[in-house]
Amino acid sequence: MSDRADHLEMIQSVVSRLGQNSFALKGWTVTLVAALLTVSVHGHNPHVALVAALPTALLGLLDAYYLWQERLFRALYDSVRARPEGTVDFSMDTDPFRANARWTSALTSAPVLGFYLVILGAVAIVYVVLLARH
Repeated sequence: MSDRADHLEMIQSVVSRLGQNSFALKGWTVTLVAALLTVSVHGHNPHVALVAALPTALLGLLDAYYLWQERLFRALYDSVRARPEGTVDFSMDTDPFRANARWTSALTSAPVLGFYLVILGAVAIVYVVLLARH
């Protein structure tokens, strides 16, 4: 294998791990929120439902961070892919790409914002319904 192919494989493994982390966060979010909402509904306590919003927001921020990092490593991948064969340095530094990939754009992306807003919407609905019954 060439040096460039080895370097690209290293970068791709990081991108894959970041994607797996993002997927795991979404799973943990659904599990945690479902558990808290179940406790809230069975205990007739709307405030427990509201507590579910905090971990949802925090896990959403962490998910956005993983997506941002993934975008940086994809930019590094494209840069390494375009280099001539003899210039590979095996650098994993993504700093040169930070100007073009903002963390806030990852936070407001459809995969992050859409998923976590739906979860927060479900939390709000359960809270309002339980509050009306309380």
